[in-house]
Amino acid sequence: MDAAPPAATAPHLDSVLEGIVEPVLVLADGQVEAANTAARELLGNHIVGQDVRLAIRHPAAAERLTAPPGTGAAGPINLVGLGTLDQRWELRVTDTPDRRRVVHLIDQTGSYAAERMRVDFVANASHELRTPLASILGFAETLSENDGADPTMRARFLKVMVDEARRMQRLVEDLISLSRIEAEKYRLPDASIDLGALLNEVVVELTDTHDPRAADIAVELAGDVPPVAGDRIQLSQALHNLIGNAMKYGRAGTPVAVKLWRYPNGMVRLSVGDEGDGIAPEHIPRLTERFYRVDSGRSRAVGGTGLGLAIVKHVVERHRGRLDIASQVGRGTVVTILLPAEQGVIKG
Repeated sequence: MDAAPPAATAPHLDSVLEGIVEPVLVLADGQVEAANTAARELLGNHIVGQDVRLAIRHPAAAERLTAPPGTGAAGPINLVGLGTLDQRWELRVTDTPDRRRVVHLIDQTGSYAAERMRVDFVANASHELRTPLASILGFAETLSENDGADPTMRARFLKVMVDEARRMQRLVEDLISLSRIEAEKYRLPDASIDLGALLNEVVVELTDTHDPRAADIAVELAGDVPPVAGDRIQLSQALHNLIGNAMKYGRAGTPVAVKLWRYPNGMVRLSVGDEGDGIAPEHIPRLTERFYRVDSGRSRAVGGTGLGLAIVKHVVERHRGRLDIASQVGRGTVVTILLPAEQGVIKG
């Protein structure tokens, strides 16, 4: 005896489907009987009444969707190509007692992107650590095999080993800092910070390094800058990174212009500018990505870890501020951050 056909769609089914944000389809006899707005926007308004294999054109999906009753509740299927090319979807199928089939599409694009970033981050960090480590091991082995090496050569090798070890140390410290900042990103900092005083402290610390470029730092500090609610250590690190970058990438003898002033709408504005080679427009959106470098060779030569601006970005985001980078090739770069002033202390 043949099985009875599926019962007619319940009158309230469309209302139930529309209450679901993600794409959902109901199938009967291999055809799309109903679909919510999200499903029609993804697959097209024409899918209702259409064979599901035409509505969702994917071999693995077609096999699951047309499988005999009772097999629809197997594990999810990952789909690529629905909607835009970079979207990733998880397809789940459930059979109902009345021989219908409910198809649920879950957007996994964000999770996929986050996982890809994690994998890329681990790969980049491993590479950045492996390079100086290989250099240290190589020179150490050479020295151990040449006990009677020329003192000049030995001193040169030891200097390279020390420099590479310090490079690894800077990278590890930046990785730890970035991890801490990310772990605290949802906790608002609440200490009252005089950004002008902190800026002067950072300039003194940079001057004490005896870097010749420290003499080029020119600070313009307004007198009515209110304090900000912040994390002193993180803000200090952001200032070190911004001014340090301007010192590294600006041309020798040109100003490293640091300006701090009160901005309208209860904000404090800090800008750090250099007169360097500048950055081409296509690179600017990616400058705050971890390990992204416009010129890898130059960045490593001046001691960059590839994490400086990523740290600044996360510090600014934790402080609910805004980061802006403007640059002109051949003219230089200006990095600006806006931070909200501490409530209750904004001067009229």
